Amino acid sequence: MRILRLILVRLTAILALFAMGVQPVAAQGISVLRDAETEALLQDMTDPLADAAGLGQGAVEIVLVNDNSINAFVAGGQRIFIHSGLINEADTANEVQGVIAHELGHITGGHINRFSEGAGQYTRISLLSALLAVGAALAGAGDAAMGVLAAGQQAAMGSFLAFSRSQEASADAAGAEYLSVAGISGRGSLTFFEKLQSFEFRRGISQANEREYGRTHPLTGTRLARLREVYEADPAWDAPSDPDLERRFQAVKGKLYGFLAPHARVMAAYPAYMTGTPARYARAYSYHREALIPEALAEVDALIASEPQNPYFLELRGQILLESGRVEEALPALREATRLTNSNPLIATSLGHALIATEEPENYVEAEQVLRAAIGRDHQNPFAWYQLGVVYNHNGDVPRARLASAEQQVMQGNFQGALVNAQAAENALPTGSPDWLRAQDVGLQARQLLERQRDRN
Repeated sequence: MRILRLILVRLTAILALFAMGVQPVAAQGISVLRDAETEALLQDMTDPLADAAGLGQGAVEIVLVNDNSINAFVAGGQRIFIHSGLINEADTANEVQGVIAHELGHITGGHINRFSEGAGQYTRISLLSALLAVGAALAGAGDAAMGVLAAGQQAAMGSFLAFSRSQEASADAAGAEYLSVAGISGRGSLTFFEKLQSFEFRRGISQANEREYGRTHPLTGTRLARLREVYEADPAWDAPSDPDLERRFQAVKGKLYGFLAPHARVMAAYPAYMTGTPARYARAYSYHREALIPEALAEVDALIASEPQNPYFLELRGQILLESGRVEEALPALREATRLTNSNPLIATSLGHALIATEEPENYVEAEQVLRAAIGRDHQNPFAWYQLGVVYNHNGDVPRARLASAEQQVMQGNFQGALVNAQAAENALPTGSPDWLRAQDVGLQARQLLERQRDRN
């Protein structure tokens, strides 16, 4: 998505499918989806809950994982990882907030799981408290989900039963408290638990894993009964969901489905007679993936006509034009989207990419400004570093081009390449300068990660 701009961050192809980008996290064996609109929505859904948990708004980051299983988990630091399959399965933003509240309970309870370094899969998974993890692992969690291309998709059987029964109960109770303090109804939480219970009934739990499951997790029915009693007595039980969050959630759900699902499924789920934002979003992304550019632009133009100042619609239009080779036509939409979002780093990176793609020398000056600002707000953006390196190389600034390449490569797991480039940059940059010091830091990081990688092998 450039509008779903999941910055496809793999250097060469990196902007591929629209605005949505798939960013592999090499050290952790997962694929992260980056999209400006989706990230803003998830943050707005999380902030009141994080505030209720005493963590503060903006303190917890939500990371969207490209995986069609219905899962969510926490890992070292204040991060919650949500699988795209969970977004696809949820009917409302309120349901997802119930999941987030539960995972916040794991964070505040100190139940943090950590990735095994370089294992290529998660060490453990806390599936939304693992209600559905067994069925998902056994059955592939796929029929209703998006059929996403997966990297590091499912944890090994037996490893996802991450938390003890007492920890799960603690997270349940904490999640209910945070929903209550935030004035958010627990209806969505119960609804999602009911879906998981139904999934259990449909899929079943194998005898081989039933004993371990029973030791570590309360049965879904038991948890439902306990939570229902708590939620129904809560003053927030009848509180309506935030209509703006719900509207935005449906739009994001449509765009994600259009970006990830096979074209035939997209068209079946969102046929042409559906003219709402989610449907047009889904079809626009799907048409673009199929290289049906006139059809994709028709859907986007209809979206823009309905909301001329929506930056994400403009971003998508710019992305479609850029990726279909109409670079000059893409610039106005991307510039306006960047302006309307106060230079969102993901959208600004798309603009920088488009400016470079014009191959006009005067545009490289603007591209450098845009990309440096983007990196200043989002340092962990490999594609932005790659594009900035292109600008530096064009300007003949080889040392900084090597440094930018080192930054990008260390994030993508090419530790040897990062080390070589960092050392070359350090040798050529003015001693003691900020960039020289940064080259030292990146080189040290790359060397340490390379040694760990060699030790594991």
